[in-house]
Amino acid sequence: MTISIENESGITPGFDADAVIRSVIEYCLDYEECPYEAEVNVLLTDNASIQEINREQRGIDAPTDVLSFPMADYDAPSDFEALEERSEDYFNPETGELLLGDIVISLDKVKEQAALYGHSERRELAFLTAHSMLHLFGYDHMEEQEREVMEGKQREILDRLGISR
Repeated sequence: MTISIENESGITPGFDADAVIRSVIEYCLDYEECPYEAEVNVLLTDNASIQEINREQRGIDAPTDVLSFPMADYDAPSDFEALEERSEDYFNPETGELLLGDIVISLDKVKEQAALYGHSERRELAFLTAHSMLHLFGYDHMEEQEREVMEGKQREILDRLGISR
């Protein structure tokens, strides 16, 4: 498994952010029963940088907490079997790992939202990582039913990891 984490924010959290991110990613892979070794890239940034990415990629000129860039097109969320048919598009030819995608998290938003919601920055970072991983597996929250499924999974993942509010 390849988990690449780069912190370009200039912000040093008061906890081991890399360990939190890695544990959530690894757990999400197990939780969704991903049958492959996977590759995930995580960029930790600040509000100004994530706003620029949000503007360029989504046409929204505002900072956000997390952006997810899935590499795979699922027929249904976490439908890994369908990916095998297009293996040249979704697997790293050198490692054989499933290219899940990229996650961008604003550490400014982690701090802001932890204070707003009354929980730790560690918990907020874990939540945003779990949320983004579910997007990389093909989940969304545009419709009410999708939102309920995604929220339930996020809650269960954090509960099972012992990361509570």
